[in-house]
Amino acid sequence: MTVSRVRERMIFLLLLAAGLMLSGCFQSSGAADSAQRAAGDSPSSPGGEPALTFGIIYPMVNATYEMITAKAEAAASKHNVSLLVQAPDEANLEQQIRIMEMMIKRGVDGIAIAPVDSQALAGVINKAVSQGIPVVCFESDSPGSKREAYIGADNRATGAVIGQTVERLLDGKGMILVESGMSRMQSTRERLLGLQAYLTQHTEIDVLDIRHNDGSEELAALQLEQMISDHPHFSALVNLDFVSSSSSVLVWKAKGLKRYNIALGLTPALKQAVDNGQITRVISQNEQNWGEDIINALLLRAQGLDAAEWINTEITIIGE
Repeated sequence: MTVSRVRERMIFLLLLAAGLMLSGCFQSSGAADSAQRAAGDSPSSPGGEPALTFGIIYPMVNATYEMITAKAEAAASKHNVSLLVQAPDEANLEQQIRIMEMMIKRGVDGIAIAPVDSQALAGVINKAVSQGIPVVCFESDSPGSKREAYIGADNRATGAVIGQTVERLLDGKGMILVESGMSRMQSTRERLLGLQAYLTQHTEIDVLDIRHNDGSEELAALQLEQMISDHPHFSALVNLDFVSSSSSVLVWKAKGLKRYNIALGLTPALKQAVDNGQITRVISQNEQNWGEDIINALLLRAQGLDAAEWINTEITIIGE
């Protein structure tokens, strides 16, 4: 199946999922390859690489993850790899567990997951590894599991960089609002801890309110509007997850706000928002590299080769 056909299949299934309340996920599947392996047939590419199927599991549907998928597809196409890409419509632990179980049963050759709850997903991650399926985490780690690698930046350090950015913008004083994602997700917890520690130790900036949107764009927008209404004299908004960042652009447009707005994660839409003045700074963990890193890490492990346990994608500030 060509990359374009995979993408067409992915879009079709996403639209189908919107009409099926029980499905709750989008999918790009290399079904023929999996069926061949189940029957004992393992085809090879012209270059001699065996056909493989890797699963990628996101916390929810979001433009950042669509960008990562496109990069992963481009890398996969060079190595005779088919992708099975799935995500709950909104962050959901039970759905992530079911998706993992399905991929284990299907016998994929590797799984990459951004776990919404690191501890709760450790068991099913360990189950996959025990059955010979290598698992890597990205964005948010599950260090207590037997996952074989983590791809992403240091999230506590990311929170500190966000704190430094706010400090420079506000000259060390002011009042901020904080919008975050899932309170159980390790990445968002670590970013919030890093932000709070930096502000407490190095600034006189007050945090007026902290909200968690649980991966829902609708809830994120509602919470942003409520916080702005409750604290109209705030100096800046800090977004600690992808959902908050994209939702803040819509709120800034609707209200015509001119306050500082610090976002997490660089997508073309957020880059445009920087150019248009809805976003002041973007703190990126170089998410555009995660797709290729996922494919490369899983290829090494599928071949029984060692690689770095932590693939540090570093932190970049856009807009300065």
